[in-house]
Parts: sequence; C-alpha cells; structure tokens
Amino acid sequence: MKSFARKLLCISKEAEGGQASVMQMRHTVAITYKSVGTQTLVDRGTQTAPILGGRMFSQQKSLSKFPVPPLQQTLYKYLLQLQPLVGPEEYEQTKQIVDDFGKPEGMGEKLQMGLLQKFKRKDNWFADWWSDTAYLGYREPVVVNVSPGIIFPRQDFNSLEGQIEFAAKLIAGLLDYNYQIATQTLAVDMLGGQPLCMDQYHKILAACRIPGVKKDKFVVFPPYQVNSPRHIVVAHNNHFFALEVLDEDKKPFSLSTIYHQLKNIMDQSQVAAVPLGLLTTEHRNTWGKVYKTMKKDATNYHSFDKINRSLFMVCLDKSTHAEGHSFYDNIAREALYGGGSRSNSGNRWFDKTLQFLIRPDGGVGMCYEHSSAEGPPIITLVDHTLDFIANVLDSIDKPADETADIERLEFNINSKTVDIIDEAKSRLESLGDELQISIAPFTEFGKNYVKKQMMSPDAFIQMAFQLTYYKLHGEPTATYESGSLRKFQYGRTETIRSLSVDSQVFVKAMLNAASQPSEKVHLLRKAVAAHKAYTKDAMAGDGIDRHLLGLKLMAIEIGENVPEIFMDPSFSKSTHFRMSTSQVPAKHDLTMCFGPVAPDGYGLCYNPHPDHINFAITAYNTSPETDSDKFSRALRESLLEMKEALETAPPQSRL
Repeated sequence: MKSFARKLLCISKEAEGGQASVMQMRHTVAITYKSVGTQTLVDRGTQTAPILGGRMFSQQKSLSKFPVPPLQQTLYKYLLQLQPLVGPEEYEQTKQIVDDFGKPEGMGEKLQMGLLQKFKRKDNWFADWWSDTAYLGYREPVVVNVSPGIIFPRQDFNSLEGQIEFAAKLIAGLLDYNYQIATQTLAVDMLGGQPLCMDQYHKILAACRIPGVKKDKFVVFPPYQVNSPRHIVVAHNNHFFALEVLDEDKKPFSLSTIYHQLKNIMDQSQVAAVPLGLLTTEHRNTWGKVYKTMKKDATNYHSFDKINRSLFMVCLDKSTHAEGHSFYDNIAREALYGGGSRSNSGNRWFDKTLQFLIRPDGGVGMCYEHSSAEGPPIITLVDHTLDFIANVLDSIDKPADETADIERLEFNINSKTVDIIDEAKSRLESLGDELQISIAPFTEFGKNYVKKQMMSPDAFIQMAFQLTYYKLHGEPTATYESGSLRKFQYGRTETIRSLSVDSQVFVKAMLNAASQPSEKVHLLRKAVAAHKAYTKDAMAGDGIDRHLLGLKLMAIEIGENVPEIFMDPSFSKSTHFRMSTSQVPAKHDLTMCFGPVAPDGYGLCYNPHPDHINFAITAYNTSPETDSDKFSRALRESLLEMKEALETAPPQSRL
C-alpha cells in the first residue's frame, strides 16, 4: 500500500474538487476518494496555506482581499459610536481632534495612503499586524486572558474505565477529522451563499504556540507534509507521553489499540510528577526565558519538540470539586486554567493549540490557544467528533492487534526552574481566586422564539446585554462583539459595536415605568435593526476598529508620533470594553467561556439553541463593581421583560 503522503502527491488532474467518501467499518477507516488536482504550497510568512486543489480550498482564490475603508467613513462612524459614551463637551473636543486628523493633506490621509500601499502588496494588509498585536506580541499569561475554554455536555460515565473509553473514542473522532483536513475534503464554509476562508482549519491540528523572550511564534505541521506528525500527547498526573496514533501510512490505529495504550499510560503514571505544565501559565517573557534555557538540554529539546509537533493533547484529569460551584462552573475552570495547582493545572500545556480534558466523573471540555483560529472552526471540529463518538459501534476492550509506541517525555529541570514553577503555582491560585464564572443556561425560550418575532437572535441577545448592564451600573459601556471577516482572504475578526444611540434609547424606555409596551417593542426593533446593520457593515469590511488600529500601527511603522486621536480620553473610553461578547453557535449543547478583557468588565459568551440559550459569564472578584452571578440573574430578568413587552404590545406593533 502506498504511503498516505505519496497518495497526496500522485494525484490526477481529472477530479472536479476533491470529494471523498469515508466508510467507517467497526472503527477502521476505509477510504475511497477522487483525486484533487496537483497541490503546491505557497509561503506567505504567517499566512502559509496549501493551494488549491482540494475541495477544502477550492474557493480560496475567489475570495476578496480585506479592504481599507474610506478614511472619512471610518471617522464619521467613530464619532457616531461615541455619542452614547461621552458627554456633549467631551464630544465636541473629540470632534475637533477627529476633524484635524482627517483634513486633506493631514496625518490621517498620509497614514491612509500607507495602508492602501500595504493593501496592494499583501493578501491581507492587516493579518500580520493582528497576529502580532492581539496574540504573539501579547505578554500576559494566555490562561483566562487569551485562551477560551469549551464545556461539553456531561457524559454518561462515572469511572476510570469510562474515562479511558471516552478518551479513546474522542481520539478516534479527532483522527477522522484530521483525515479530512489532510485530504482537503472538508466542505467549504458558506455564509449567505458566499464562501469563507478555510485557512484557519489547517492551523488547529499539529500546531502550537512557542514562547519567546519578547514575542512568541506560532508553528504548524500540516498533515499533507511527508514527515507530518503521527502522534498525540497524553497528560496524566502531570506526566506527558507521546502516543503514536497513526501508522506509517498515516492510517489510524484501531480503537482497541488506542484504548489499551491509554490504560498503559495511566498505569505508568500513578504518582504525580513535578507540575512542569504550570510554566505555560506564566507571563510570556518569564516562560520564554525559561524555555530558551531549558531547550539547550537535548532531553528537554526532544520533549518540547514532541509536544509542539503533536496533533493535539488529551488530558486525563482527576475529578475535583470546588465547593460552592456547580458541576459546569467547575468544568469551566478546568477548561480555562486547569482549576488550579491542587486540581489539574499541572496536567496541561497551555501553549498547545488543542487540548481536551476528560475526568472520571463524565466531565469533558477543552482549552484552545487562540493564535491560530476563531471559535467556528474549533466548534465544527468538536461537533464532528461528538457525532463520531455517538456512532461508534466497535468493541473497545478487545485485545489490541497492533503496536502503538508510547514514549514518556522526560525533562531535566534545575532548582531555579522548580522555584519558578512554585511562583507560577502561587500566581495561578491568585488568578483562580479572582475569577468568577457563571455557567447560566436560559431555558424559558431560545432562538426560535426570537425568529418568530422577525428579529435577529444575535441582535436580540445583544440588546438584552445592554439592558442588563445599564440596570446594574446605571450607565452604558463600550461593548465588543466578535464579527467574522472570513469572507476575505485570511480574515479573522472585526469588532461589532453593540452600544449605539438606538440601543440606549431602547434601554431607557425599558427602564421607564411610563413607557408603553408598544413603544418598548418599537424601540427594540429599531435597536435590533441598527445592530444588524452595523454587523453587516463590519463583516463586509466596513467596521472601524481594525481600520483605526491599522492607522495607529502605520504611524508607528513609519516613525511618526502616535496621532492625538489615539491619545484622546474619548478613544480610551471607546476601547475600554467592559462587555466583551461572542456568539459561538454549535449543534451540540456546548458552552464556550473566556475571561473579561477589562479588569472591571465581563466576558459574555452564548450559544443560542432553538429552545434555550447557553450563557457563560465571567468577571473578576477584585472589581467591586462586577459580579457574574448578579449579571446572570439580571440577564434572565431582561430577556423575560423583553418577551413580556413583545407579548403585551398590541398585535399591530409586534411586527
């Protein structure tokens, strides 16, 4: 049998977009496929991607380049979104600064010309800047601050045996998905009939963030490379093992083989090791220095390389329970930061792009390092894997009929490194004590009810956030919602600004006892329409935040002083997002969570289902103003009040 890599190279030009049929028989993957056209690799620095024969990348060349919006358009929209945030006097002062910046032959036009020149040279003028400023150049710890967690539905097992069985099935499902990426047979994601960029999909498996002293880097080892990785890393009791899961032909080992090797790993790691993984929770400069020193040792270098190149990580955790927290609140903590040093934080490697946690009590989740991808590609992978697990028919505990290599990853650490691990442990405990998490499913209605009211569920939920925040704090705040830019080559996200003049008028009407239901409904519809329009503009490349950041970074790049528009207090208010929000829909009952981006703010993530909505709400106990439990209760109240207004308003005002 020809090797898997050779199959990808020895392909015919007769195929029309790579189509494959995958037949799973007793968990052994049998594959028939049409070939996908000759492939090449194009090196674009951080934008490396395979081109363009497979179905997965068949629409990539048709995607537009991310545009540079007109300068005056952005400045007008910037002033408009400031109106509900600042007072009249401050607004007039800011308007003068903005007008001066936008004058013909002024600094704004000079910087705009620089962006337009960069647009001509690059596939995406903003991609490298975003990678550096948002991720690789960010020096605070990735836990809570950067990496989201995902909470799975509680699984139907409550034993070590069930833990290992589920882990084996999860690995098999992920390998099935890896095959689709390797053969580029994933269907192209579409939105409104338009294809979306698929670049993020080939950066989530066999990928890792590498710490640096001043800036990190991101590496990926794609499965279509001849020497692509064939192993995963399994963590148990703070030990790390490289487990071979693909044979030399890149065919997955059987489910029973993986199952028995997981049992072997657990048998070999009954006594907890030094929690080296805590180093990955540290400040990036600190970890970068330690990593640089440690990798000079040949044993450490080899172990680091095994982790970096692995397809993904599976963390076989112990069951722990923090008193006063629900089961899902606890899993959220495990997913975000491992739950603390007394829980499973040492059983992690937070630089790894994908790591899945499995506890003996049916608790399952994952953490993903955010550099490579947004939520949708990750959720697609998880939905696929859970579907796969649900359909496994093979007997899992039959004798293994293959030999899959296991390698314990050894590390040589000195007393100074042990001291740094202890310091990391102390800081992580403080972070865990500071973080407040509320996993709050709303069960009274879901997105189907909102759709029946002829409104966007996303915009409806965003208006509930605005109402809730104002109730609790007596003022509005700048609000970030993540909007996809994947209709453009290598697009990531743009900010959807949920606070608007219309949202504030709606909020004040809802809180005014004299307002009639018909007025509330009218203003709700107007606010929802405004949010939907802003969303459409942002996802079409006409948002303001990436453009403004680009102008600022262009000034720095050409050696100019940072323009006054970015030093203005109004700009600080507009970018102090006390509500950072994201809709992450999934077919399964998943909930994503992430930390607040402001110390006095909230992290708000939601997954709308037809008849309920999953919310994850985070805040910091160190802020006397914020409380995730209070926000959760007030949010439920807001949603019900909005529903009541809709149902008590006269019929003619409901549509």
